[in-house]
Amino acid sequence: MARQSSSLFGVSDLPFQLVFLMWLTFTVQFYTGWDLYFLGTKARNLFGLIGIFTGPLIHGNFVHIVSNTIPLLFLSTTLFFFYQAIGKQIFLAAYFIPNILVWMFSPRQSYHIGSSGMVYALAAFLIVYGILKRDFISLLVS
Repeated sequence: MARQSSSLFGVSDLPFQLVFLMWLTFTVQFYTGWDLYFLGTKARNLFGLIGIFTGPLIHGNFVHIVSNTIPLLFLSTTLFFFYQAIGKQIFLAAYFIPNILVWMFSPRQSYHIGSSGMVYALAAFLIVYGILKRDFISLLVS
């Protein structure tokens, strides 16, 4: 656990850039009236593969985006603050792997949007890694 930066917000710009893109996309949707649901992940559908990349950026309404923004910022900032050395790899894995799994295994043939999968992946990593590593700080984070 190498913590090289003592600034909470200076540890990584990546989570804040993602949240900015989420809110930019939501603002464009809101003010133009465009429904970008088709950019979500649709299971076992060739066009639905685009959702692996764009699905976490699309949100259905204001409550949905706020419900994803707050835990995403908290968990990703915690990740980068305490696990800076592996933070970027875990963050990118948490972005892509849930959407790949949704595309492969979801029983619903509808579009899946939002970054909830990423929130759950980050939370699962922080909990499991803390328990497996068994040092005081990791357990505290867990």
